[in-house]
Amino acid sequence: MLHYISSSPLRPRFLLLPSPPSNLRFLTMSASPSSSSSRSVRGAAVSVPSLGADEACAVADEAFRRYTSPSLLRRGGVGVAVVWFRNDLRVIDNEALLRAWAASEAVLPVYCVDPRVFAGSTHYFGFPKKGALRAQFLIECLGDLKQSLRKKGLDLLVRHGKPEEILPSIAKAVSAHTIYAHKETCSEELLVERLVSKGLEQVQIAQGGASVPKRPLNPRLQLIWGATMYHIDDLPFPVSSLPDVYTQFRKAVESKCSVRNCAKLPTSLGPPPSSSIDEIGGWGTVPTLESLGPSVTKSEKGMHFIGGESAALGRVHEYFWKKDQLKDYKVTRNGMLGPDYSTKFSPWLASGSLSPRYICEEVKRYEKQRVANDSTYWVLFELIWRDYFRFLSAKYGNAIFHLGGPRKVVSKWSQDQALFESWRDGRTGYPLIDANMRELSATGYMSNRGRQIVCSFLVRDMGVDWRMGAEWFETCLLDYDPASNYGNWTYGAGVGNDPREDRYFSIPKQAKSYDPEGEYVAYWLPELRSLAKERRNFPGASYIRQVVPLKFDGGNQRKDQQFNRQRRPNNVYIRQVK
Repeated sequence: MLHYISSSPLRPRFLLLPSPPSNLRFLTMSASPSSSSSRSVRGAAVSVPSLGADEACAVADEAFRRYTSPSLLRRGGVGVAVVWFRNDLRVIDNEALLRAWAASEAVLPVYCVDPRVFAGSTHYFGFPKKGALRAQFLIECLGDLKQSLRKKGLDLLVRHGKPEEILPSIAKAVSAHTIYAHKETCSEELLVERLVSKGLEQVQIAQGGASVPKRPLNPRLQLIWGATMYHIDDLPFPVSSLPDVYTQFRKAVESKCSVRNCAKLPTSLGPPPSSSIDEIGGWGTVPTLESLGPSVTKSEKGMHFIGGESAALGRVHEYFWKKDQLKDYKVTRNGMLGPDYSTKFSPWLASGSLSPRYICEEVKRYEKQRVANDSTYWVLFELIWRDYFRFLSAKYGNAIFHLGGPRKVVSKWSQDQALFESWRDGRTGYPLIDANMRELSATGYMSNRGRQIVCSFLVRDMGVDWRMGAEWFETCLLDYDPASNYGNWTYGAGVGNDPREDRYFSIPKQAKSYDPEGEYVAYWLPELRSLAKERRNFPGASYIRQVVPLKFDGGNQRKDQQFNRQRRPNNVYIRQVK
C-alpha cells in the first residue's frame, strides 16, 4: 500500500508499507455488471486467473504444444546470441527469441533489473515509478519466464543494473555477435536502446583461431517489432502519416492489412553458452520484493492478478473456453465489479507476458468452434485501440507527455496538492470516484469505465493538471505502459491528437447507469452498505464532505451539493489551441 509522506508540494515522497486496503479506451480489455461477478468478489479477494495449479499448468503445456513445431530442428546460425528481455516476458510468439535461436548455436536470455525503473521517480511530480504491486507482478512474470525457458533448454540470466552497462559486459564475456530485443517507442526506453548500442561499439569480439585471425567483431543490437497485433511494417501508411482519428486508422488496417501468424517454437531453444556463465557470476536469481525495497500487503478485497505467461495463458483459457464469457464481452465490458465482466488481459499485455496476436488467434479459433458475434469482434476492436496508441507514441514522441499534448493545447491547470490528494486517496466525497481510487490502491487495477470517470472528474470537475493523474496511474497500475496510459490521459484531458475525443462524464449519470444499486461503491466503501441501494451513490450527509461541486450536476446530486459548502477553486483550466 502506498502511504503519502509530506515533503515538497509538487514532489511528494511515498513510503511503501503494509496496511489494510483503504469513448476513451484505457484498454483494460473490460452495459452492466453481471450478478455472478458481483457475488464472486463480495467476500475475499479473487485470484485472476482462478485456475488451480494443476489446471493452470496443463493449460500452459497445451498452449506450448500447439505452438511448437517439431519440424524446426535445424538452425543455420553460428556463435552466441543474447536475448535482452524487456516488456516481452514470454516464450510464445516472441520473435526476438526465435530470431536469436535461428541465428546462433547458443542463446543467452538476459533480464536487467534497472534501478531507474524499479526505484526511479516519475518525470514531473516525483511519484514512485513502479509501485509495489506492479513490482511484485513483474517479479512473478520473471519467475515464470525462467521456468518456461528451462523447459525449452535455456535459463534466464538476471542482473541488477543498467542495461547499457550490463549487456556490453555480457556480450564480451560470452563472445556474443548480436543482442536481440524488441523495439520500444517512448523516449526513456529509446534512450536506453541508444546507450546499449553505444556501449556495444566499445566491445570487440575476436574471430577465428590463432592461425587464421580475422578482424574483430563489434556486437550489434538487433531491434525487432513485436508489441502490437498489426505489425508496423504492414501498415498502409508510414507512422508519420498515421491518421489522427482512430476510426480512420481502424478501417484502414482492417481493410488493407492482415494480422501475422504467431511464430512457431522449436522443440528446444537450447543450448545456452557452454562456458563463461560461471565467469560472469552464474545465472543469478529473480529478485524478491523485499530485496528491491518496497513491501506490500496482499489485499483482502478485489482481484489479485498472478504474474507470468502461464497465468496469462490460463486467463485466456478461463475467459474464452472454460467460462465461455467471450460471447458476452461487448455486453458486460463496462462493468466495474468482479473478475469476469471483461477479459482482464491488460496486465499481461503490458508486461509482454501475452502476445496480442495470440489473443487474436484464440478469438478466431473461438469463432470457428463456438460463435462469432459483436462481442468476439469487440476484443479485436480494443486490441486495435492498443495498437493505435503504440503507433501514436511513435508518431508524436514526447508530445504525449507534455501539458498541451500532441495538439499543443494551451490550458491553465491547477496543481492544488490538497485536491489531488483527496482524489488519489479516495476522499473526494463522491462514492463512485472514491471507490475506484481505493480499488486502484488496493489491487493495482481499475475498470475501463472507472478510469474514464476518475479521469474526467480530476480534469473537468477539479481542474487539476492531468499529468498528476497520469503519473499516479503510472505508479499504481499493473497494466501500465506509457503509450496507452499517456495516450488515454491526453484524450481524457482534451489535449489528445483527436479533438473530438473530449467528453465530460457526469458522475450521477455514470452511477445510475453502471452501479444502479450501489453494489460497487458499497463493496469498496463498506460504510455505505447500510444505506438504501438508491442512496449509496448519493449519500448526502451520511458520507464525507464533497471537495468540489460538479461542473454539471443534476438529479440527486443537487441535494448532495447543499451539504457541500466549499467552492470551486479559482485556478481551473481554460482551454484554447495554439
